[in-house]
Amino acid sequence: MDSLTQFALGAAIGEAVLGRRIAAKAMLYGGAIATLPDLDVFIPMGSPVADFVYHRSWTHSLIVLAVAAPIVAWVIHRLRGDPPEWYRTWLLLAALALLTHPLLDAFTVYGTQLLWPLTNYPFGVGSMFIIDPAYTLTLICGLIAARYYGIFEDTRRRAIAGALVLSTMYLAWSVAAQTIAAQAAEAKLPEGFADGERITIAAPFNTLLWRTIAVSDDGSRYAVGYNSLIDGQDGPRFTPFDANHALLDGLETYWPVARLKAFTGGIYRVREAVEAAGDAEIKKTESRLVLTDLRMGVEGRYVFSFVVGTRQKEGEVVRSLPTPNARVVPQRDLSGFGRVFARIIDPTIEIVPRSE
Repeated sequence: MDSLTQFALGAAIGEAVLGRRIAAKAMLYGGAIATLPDLDVFIPMGSPVADFVYHRSWTHSLIVLAVAAPIVAWVIHRLRGDPPEWYRTWLLLAALALLTHPLLDAFTVYGTQLLWPLTNYPFGVGSMFIIDPAYTLTLICGLIAARYYGIFEDTRRRAIAGALVLSTMYLAWSVAAQTIAAQAAEAKLPEGFADGERITIAAPFNTLLWRTIAVSDDGSRYAVGYNSLIDGQDGPRFTPFDANHALLDGLETYWPVARLKAFTGGIYRVREAVEAAGDAEIKKTESRLVLTDLRMGVEGRYVFSFVVGTRQKEGEVVRSLPTPNARVVPQRDLSGFGRVFARIIDPTIEIVPRSE
């Protein structure tokens, strides 16, 4: 989830654990501790693909954070000079604020390596978009109420407890809604997509509209469909696109390609693009291979794309060759999101992709 949401959750935990003792400072401590795992974005991993797949890696491991919690608690306890009996309370706050961070992240589709170093599998439920105002505002309203009514201890406790309970119930609702949407999509899959990879994820900023991406059995195509819970029993209308997985033949063991395939769970596409490299002098017989994660973004506005290879033609022979990976920076264009929101209540709206 976004940093504001993580801070709000940590602040709510801080208020619940230590609000009675240190008042509003509890929110600040809880929020600050909860954002610590995301500091990995400032650590260079060696390449754009490595930066992408290693975010939410060891800093988001439940194992690592369980070890870090006593250290964080000890540092804060010593710096503040609190009585010895306060250490257990600081430990409770640090453990809850740190461990809930990756667990919340795992509800998004990005991929969180909860069990690193035992496995680098990226857990991602996909039932929550990375920014969800309903979840975040529930926590923020609870924090405001808790501080506004801070002089009334029972009211303060009810306010923060209510925010935590309601936000947790919203997470549970997102999983239930995802299950309903996935079942509706399953019944509408196009022919030739029954055995390929597929995923149903929350559309931007809500849990009413759902986006299903399915890869064809042979990996040559992918199809995208949207369905709203308001649609009733009607499933999504799928639109097919070329996935071009075969363009990566010969690059299966190249680390950026292999890692991106695993990290995306097979939900990716490949395209040839000269402009991706920004090289005006590139030969006409050579193009760049761009691998795009289809899970994050909307059609025509995907967030994560990487140059991973070169397509070269020598006579009648065409080969895919590895090249240093580079991220293709997406255009900042939010014009398509209006249709996404309108689609929640209007099933006739088509979310048409822009050609790339």
